[in-house]
Amino acid sequence: MDTISQEENEGSFSYLPVLALIIGLIAGVLGGVALVKVSAVNKTISEQSALAGRIDALESQVRTAVTAGEEASKRITKVANDTNSAFGQVGEAIGGIRTDVAALQDSLTKPAPVATPTSSGSDGPAPVAGPDEYVVKSGDTGIKIARNNGVSWGDLQAVNPGVNWNRLGVGQTIKLPQ
Repeated sequence: MDTISQEENEGSFSYLPVLALIIGLIAGVLGGVALVKVSAVNKTISEQSALAGRIDALESQVRTAVTAGEEASKRITKVANDTNSAFGQVGEAIGGIRTDVAALQDSLTKPAPVATPTSSGSDGPAPVAGPDEYVVKSGDTGIKIARNNGVSWGDLQAVNPGVNWNRLGVGQTIKLPQ
C-alpha cells in the first residue's frame, strides 16, 4: 500500500513536513530566547542574594549601633542627673557661704558698743569716774586696772564687752564689776 499511496500522492505536494520544520525552528528560537531569559533571571537572583546578604549584615550593624546608642543615652542621662545634683549641692553651699559672709559684713559694719572715752583735752574738766567706773590713765592695761581695783581680769572683760583692750585711750571710762 505504500507504493500505491506514494503514487497517488506523487502528483500532490505535502505541506506537512515543511510545517513541521517551521514549527521546529520556532520552538528552537523560543527555547533559545527562554534560555537567555532564564540565564538573566538567574543572574538577577544571584545579585539579589548578594544584596540580601549585605542588607542582613547592615541590619546587624544597625542593631548593634542602636543598642550602643541606647546605652550611651542612658549614661548621658545619668551623668546629667549627677551633674545637676552636684550643682544643686554646690549652689546650697554657696548660699550658705553668702549668708555667712553677709552676717560677717553686717557685724563689721555695725559699730561695736564701746565705752566712750571722755575728752581729756583742755576744753573741759578732766573726766571723773562715777561709782563702779575707772578712767584710763597713761600706761594702763586691762590686767593692771583689774589688779589695782581688786577684780578679776575675766570679770572686767565681761562688764566691758565692746572695749578694745589693746587700744585703751587715756580718759576712756571703764566699768568695774561689782
